[in-house]
Amino acid sequence: MLFKFIICLIAGIGAGLGTGFAGMSAAAVISPMLITFLNIPAYDAVGIALASDVLASAVSAYTYGKNKNLDVRNGLVMMITVLIFTFVGSLLASIVPNTTMGSFSVFMTFLLGIKFIIKPVMTTKETMQQISAKKRFVQSIICGVIIGLICGFIGAGGGMMMLLIFTSVLGYELKTAVGTSVFVMAFTAFTGSFSHFVIGGMPDLWCLLFCVLSTLLWARIAAKFANKSSPKTLNRVTGVVLAVLGAVVLAVKYI
Repeated sequence: MLFKFIICLIAGIGAGLGTGFAGMSAAAVISPMLITFLNIPAYDAVGIALASDVLASAVSAYTYGKNKNLDVRNGLVMMITVLIFTFVGSLLASIVPNTTMGSFSVFMTFLLGIKFIIKPVMTTKETMQQISAKKRFVQSIICGVIIGLICGFIGAGGGMMMLLIFTSVLGYELKTAVGTSVFVMAFTAFTGSFSHFVIGGMPDLWCLLFCVLSTLLWARIAAKFANKSSPKTLNRVTGVVLAVLGAVVLAVKYI
């Protein structure tokens, strides 16, 4: 039991920091940890990770929203589009031969971390507001379609894809990008975890409890720190967190 608690605690710390700082899906950290060290079935591990994502993303979104770093309107547009086209992507994946890309999300996490360190996102809210509401609405739909299809087709990349698109395509400043990303993730994670538990039954309840609480605590800490940081500091911290988490999870999976 102690070993189980330690693994879930460590997994929750990594997932919580990734969620609070960068809107990263907890599945990228928790799933490989539970599968590798606790021999939990992959389906159950993903369900636990998604359940951990729900409260962690919700409390992070609340913290970012309270600090006016959340775009609810366009976040809702993207959330609905992502959910619809994740389903479409899943249908396509079931009928089209597809190479497994389970490491896509983790590798992307590492590369995105390096990107934030080398080329930080220094967009301001004033620059963001220069884009018309109509253009932002259309962009949100198009990007939601792309993210949804990728997530549904290869089963990975949601959180990191959103952060990359929010900062690089939609032109969000980093705090608003993360805040909107965790807002969307709270709903998508709830949908995913609910369907996992309905289809596969309840997983190990102790692992579920330990992971949910640990992820929630550290996501809250990370989100509070992120909203008080300067853009330059936040870019560096986010980059380091993502790069380290990506490298560690890749090592856990392949070493």
